[in-house]
Amino acid sequence: MSETSQAQPDYNYTVVRQFTVMTVIWGIIGMSLGVLIAAQLFAPMLNFDTPWLTFSRLRPLHTNAVIFAFGGCALFATSYYIVQRTCQVRLFSDKLASFTFWGWQAVIILAVISLPMGLTSTKEYAELEWPIDILITLVWVAYAINFFGTLVIRKVSHIYVANWFLGGFILTVAVLHIGNSMAIPVSFTKSYSLYAGAVDAMMQWWYGHNAVGFFLTAGFLGMMYYFVPKQAGRPVYSYRLSIVHFWALISLYIWAGPHHLHYTALPDWTQSLGMVMSVILFVPSWGGMINGIMTLSGAWHKLRTDPILRFMIVSLSFYGMSTFEGPMMAIKTVNALSHYTDWTIGHVHSGALGWVAMISIGSVYHLIPVLFNQPSMYSVRLVNVHFWLTTIGVVLYIVAMWMSGVLQGLMWRAVNADGTLTYSFVESLEASYPFYVVRFIGGCFVVAGMLLMAYNMYKTIRAPKGSIAADPATQPA
Repeated sequence: MSETSQAQPDYNYTVVRQFTVMTVIWGIIGMSLGVLIAAQLFAPMLNFDTPWLTFSRLRPLHTNAVIFAFGGCALFATSYYIVQRTCQVRLFSDKLASFTFWGWQAVIILAVISLPMGLTSTKEYAELEWPIDILITLVWVAYAINFFGTLVIRKVSHIYVANWFLGGFILTVAVLHIGNSMAIPVSFTKSYSLYAGAVDAMMQWWYGHNAVGFFLTAGFLGMMYYFVPKQAGRPVYSYRLSIVHFWALISLYIWAGPHHLHYTALPDWTQSLGMVMSVILFVPSWGGMINGIMTLSGAWHKLRTDPILRFMIVSLSFYGMSTFEGPMMAIKTVNALSHYTDWTIGHVHSGALGWVAMISIGSVYHLIPVLFNQPSMYSVRLVNVHFWLTTIGVVLYIVAMWMSGVLQGLMWRAVNADGTLTYSFVESLEASYPFYVVRFIGGCFVVAGMLLMAYNMYKTIRAPKGSIAADPATQPA
């Protein structure tokens, strides 16, 4: 009897369900925090004169909640699902899987407690203090053992490309986290980086940009390479291109960090190397985007009726846009205008909301009916409304930040004939005011969509068996 004709293995869907539900919950919390601090930029009284609610303390909580709570739970859920389905075997260890879930939730809760208290290492995307860093390491090692252990005991000889991306993301994030988190503790809640000066900055942005490159890109590309073909009911457009995409991406991305440090104390050659690698990175990134979108060859008509597939394909469009914009902003002459402005904020969110959130949302919508034995989501119409809320919200957000950022850059560099600055910094803030209001409105759209998703998920999970009819629009061909 062939492997494919044998009875389906008894997969561990419990941990996948847990992470899937928490993906939606943490998404609402993280994005709501983002809306609050966006509102504080044009209405500062919304910090209520409370230290715990100030922008400076809530902003790192927002980034950690969206990246590591929402994005992290999405990656755990989908990677545990993908590795079981493509290897046709149950997870290597159910106990390790349970430890990664509860350990990761503990990390997030500790972040929710410590960051508003002002307990921070001050490193971008790595603000958590050393005891929490140790817990992260333990959870991540358990995750790596479970993921690669499952690959080792697989029932099929081939390792599907999604697992290459997921494996690369797991290994690289481990190295990045351990390398950048090396610190000297002076108390239980305070430590100082092991590195100093320009070396510390270099280590931080080697980590910081590759948190983007491997956590927010390679991991989610693994998600894309599984769920886009699944939802479209089509094979991946070019399997050869997917392998080239993988090796090119992991070879180039790790070098791109110095583009965050143009015009700083970092050696000039290091800045230039980061710029060149960033520009070259455009090629494999667009190769991956084209591969994902062209998977719809022969199934383009499904975009008219399937909002889940629409989430995935639009996310790839944002991925392509972000990976064109990023290399362009890494060029020193462009960076001279864009650096420290809201343009960077727009770029980050076109990737985080447009690419990461939309591919995660599409994948979770695909997963929920499978995990809870339903033929479809409770309401495909609500999925469609969610798609439009998210798309409109993201576009409002990033266009507002692009316009604000370019305006800021031009105002900051404007000089009078005698060499004095034409505008004060406060004047540039006043000019950005309407764009901050538009960004807030865009964020409200995105959060409203997530609330609809939570309602839809709840109704799907709670629905009696047989009460939801299969929707042919969202069923793979």
